[in-house]
Amino acid sequence: MENFTFYSPTFFDFGRGTEKDTGKLVKRFGGSKVLLHYGGGSIKKSGLYDRVIASLKAEGVDFVELGGVKPNPRSGLVYEGIELARKEKVDFVLAVGGGSVIDSSKAIAAGVCYDGDFIEFYRSRIVVEEALPVGVVLTIAAAGSEGSPNTVITDEETKIKSGATGEVLRPAFAIMNPELTFTLDPYQTAAGATDIMIHICERYFSNTPECTTTDRLCEALLKTMAYETPRVIQKPDDYEARANIMWAGMVAHNNICGVGREQDWASHHLEHELSALYDVTHGAGLAVIAPAWMKHCVATHPEKFIPFATEVWGVPFDSINPMQTALEGIKRFRDFLDSIGMPASFSQIGAKKDDIPVMVDRIFAKKKTEGHYIELTKEDVTSIYNMVADA
Repeated sequence: MENFTFYSPTFFDFGRGTEKDTGKLVKRFGGSKVLLHYGGGSIKKSGLYDRVIASLKAEGVDFVELGGVKPNPRSGLVYEGIELARKEKVDFVLAVGGGSVIDSSKAIAAGVCYDGDFIEFYRSRIVVEEALPVGVVLTIAAAGSEGSPNTVITDEETKIKSGATGEVLRPAFAIMNPELTFTLDPYQTAAGATDIMIHICERYFSNTPECTTTDRLCEALLKTMAYETPRVIQKPDDYEARANIMWAGMVAHNNICGVGREQDWASHHLEHELSALYDVTHGAGLAVIAPAWMKHCVATHPEKFIPFATEVWGVPFDSINPMQTALEGIKRFRDFLDSIGMPASFSQIGAKKDDIPVMVDRIFAKKKTEGHYIELTKEDVTSIYNMVADA
């Protein structure tokens, strides 16, 4: 295990009806005038918007609002939010929604405090050192942004989707009521679950030896997701299953599973090109890419795929042919994704094989290799894309 530092100060308010605490928590963490940031009309149809507003008013917290966040959040709305927050002298950003809303809120929070163009954080990977505090009322278990220091934005000028980070971007609080996820349709639920599982895999597939504690955490979370996801697809209002998934989503990405170890992130970076070009649902894009990445890597680096197969998917260990064990684990993962309705090929997400050279060139614009479990070359990434383009 490598040396590490880990600081995760987010206050989590978990359980039924916890959105009623929004106003109290905004005040507790220093907010007096809030930018309320959200997506489309779903929070108004569900009544969540009214409950959050009532909670803010009950505590005397003033607010302005900005809706319109889309999946794969765009830089244009961030600029609008920064301008509004500065004009209204906002001192707190409240994200009501899922990962896209939270990521957009973090970008606004950073941009308000930055003298330059906020997009520099994403283009040049400048670490964010100052930001307004962010609070979250979570409505979908997926991205884990409610507990992480990370944010991803699509740059509308370059059409590139990339991330930024900074410990100041960890939310001050996150309200997590599993009931708010009851109305998610099966596709959204499955895509969110896939995102959670790949967040875990990006940390699990590591070359760092002797990470027993975090290996076991990763395996337990993956087993939880494999068990609970079919349950909520069958019964969307299963509170206990939704609760386990929601908490797993946070633990998967606040980095408690990634400390002290090298991490990969190739699957995410390959998928970001699909999201940027085709506006693909992130989890669905990951469902296409991650198993293909696994198939590509297992031939030369099967070591972590064997416990992935035996501990997560219950594959009996074949001592005569360990590679067969590894391959069966990947197959069971792919079968699981199929069973929850996730896509497996370009044709299912509207991607085009002709665009592979463009995506590859963009991935390698500023680096020579991609990922860490295996350092992928342009030829490797092209092969992974082609594997699913021809599926």
